[in-house]
Amino acid sequence: MDTAQLASFALIAAGAFLAGGMNALAGGGTFFSFPALLAIGVPPITASASNTVALWPASLSSAWAYRHEAMRHRRWALILIGVSLVGGIAGGLLLMGISNAAFSKLIPWLLLIATALFAFSGQVQRIVGWVKQKLGATVNDEASPGSIGGALFQLIVATYGGFFGAGLGILTLAALAIQGFDDMQDLNALKNVASAVNYTVAALTFIIAGAVSWPHTLVMLVTATIGGYAGASLARRLPALLLRRLVVVVGAALTVIYFYKTYF
Repeated sequence: MDTAQLASFALIAAGAFLAGGMNALAGGGTFFSFPALLAIGVPPITASASNTVALWPASLSSAWAYRHEAMRHRRWALILIGVSLVGGIAGGLLLMGISNAAFSKLIPWLLLIATALFAFSGQVQRIVGWVKQKLGATVNDEASPGSIGGALFQLIVATYGGFFGAGLGILTLAALAIQGFDDMQDLNALKNVASAVNYTVAALTFIIAGAVSWPHTLVMLVTATIGGYAGASLARRLPALLLRRLVVVVGAALTVIYFYKTYF
């Protein structure tokens, strides 16, 4: 292996480590790993498939690192696993039925909505509660954690995850926050459970389809897994306010980047 090849593998290894860590912390890790693959000359479709498979174990390790927090909401965690599985499959089928041009136009808007929902989730919760009280309903019924409404809401998010992976963590956090979860560590734990299931469905699809570049994927798989566990461990020690601000910053950055790439 010559110097250029070593540099290429070092680049994707570093990108995958950062991606695994960022996905565990706040989401948006694909912004580091996918461009790294493109930069060394991997074709876009192969890069996307390889990136998904490479980040799959990182999502599993992040979910494992947060297992104690997730088990505080055991029933809702099991519901999340079910709806994420169904939504991941549905989203993948939807993706096969849309053109690349139409899909690329949707990306920045999807990210903008997700970031805004998370940033203002507290205000949205208060508005929803006020409306329900005015209508004579209780605050904790239709879209509360573990309810049918909450499960349907998360199914929509999971379908998005199968349809478009980038920003999934931020959108999942937004959906969970609006449903009434306010502890940042619980939010991260449940987000990592849902993301792990989504990544599993997508990764198995790409592997079966034979769309993966294994030499690149195996290198990224190792460093992304390490980064995912390190990121989850770090997230558990960060102050809740700092972690929430980090999520908003990552979401805003992704939104600006995709708007620029799409419309300029």
